[in-house]
Amino acid sequence: MQMFISFEGTEGAGKTTQISNVSRELISLGYKVLKTHEPGGTLIGEEIRGILLNSNNTAMEPITELLLYNAARNQHIKEKIIPALKDNIIVLTDRFSDSTIAYQGYGRGIDLDIIMALDNIATMGLRPDITFLLDIEDIDVGLKRNLEIKKTDRFELEEIEFHKKVRAGFLKIAEREPSRFIILDGKMPLIELSNKIINIIKERLNVIK
Repeated sequence: MQMFISFEGTEGAGKTTQISNVSRELISLGYKVLKTHEPGGTLIGEEIRGILLNSNNTAMEPITELLLYNAARNQHIKEKIIPALKDNIIVLTDRFSDSTIAYQGYGRGIDLDIIMALDNIATMGLRPDITFLLDIEDIDVGLKRNLEIKKTDRFELEEIEFHKKVRAGFLKIAEREPSRFIILDGKMPLIELSNKIINIIKERLNVIK
């Protein structure tokens, strides 16, 4: 049974952990699952990811960044996501288009009309069925989580104000699409949060059976 689910949030919100927990549970229930991430998910996408996240690439222009994200996304969709959905596989992705709108639009300040025009080309109109936004009000909490696991990429080096703009962007996007977005407290205990997400997915799966 196909379903496309994205997990969004600021740095260190716990998306990767939740995707692993949810994937394991869905597989145990007999569902076929593709666990993936952006930028990346394909060989070409991973090459682009290396450029985008390299902390040495501080001179990268916002538009360059935007174009690279969309290039990686188009490859990801055509090579991995669409084939999986056609095979009735549940796709769980760590980030999708909403991250580009939040980071490059609200964070970098690129015109949202430009972002949406490129997004429509890159995604061909593909949208997740459900988007879980793991929200952490205190941005420092997420950044500290990543520091604890020695994860420091180009975005972790941004000023705190940048991350606040990104969070505000995610919340605005979610407000515009309440039927797709489910906002959850990213500071909730891990197992409790996983159970909440899994129960929501199971309810949706029962509806579309």
